[in-house]
Amino acid sequence: MGLGAAAWHQRRPLDRRTVGLAVGLAVLPDLAQLAPLVALALSSSEGWRVLLAYANALPGYEPTMSPLLAGLTHHLHCVMHSALVAGAVTGSLWLWLGRFWLPLWGWWSHVLIDVFTHSADFYPSPVFYPVTYWGLDGVAWNTPWFMVTNYLAIALAALVVFHRWSRAR
Repeated sequence: MGLGAAAWHQRRPLDRRTVGLAVGLAVLPDLAQLAPLVALALSSSEGWRVLLAYANALPGYEPTMSPLLAGLTHHLHCVMHSALVAGAVTGSLWLWLGRFWLPLWGWWSHVLIDVFTHSADFYPSPVFYPVTYWGLDGVAWNTPWFMVTNYLAIALAALVVFHRWSRAR
């Protein structure tokens, strides 16, 4: 998201507040999902183990959690990764402000990226939640070849943005 904001800024200036809010909204879906686990980690000695196991889990190796905690993290994941929910928030803000609120690109970029980078086996992104749990069976983000490709693409994008920025100066 930060690279996207930097590229956008080269064509149409963005203020720091807008960029900060967009980046914040880009990480919000995962932070909201992790909030109950962070609360558990802060309140119990076993909590850190569960949080780390959850954050580093592979398909089929998710940590055992209480039904309440598992349900809460699951539904927060579904709500925050739903295009229907993001669309409702976007529409509400558009009606209220009379325009599209630019920082929402952060949330939308997260939803869009996760749709294609989560497999049906491992935290699929339910794009049409709460109507359905259906999600595209994409490439799991933690597949080694995909991680290497992803980080190389990020590095390449950063080089292009930096190169354009340095030429403009």
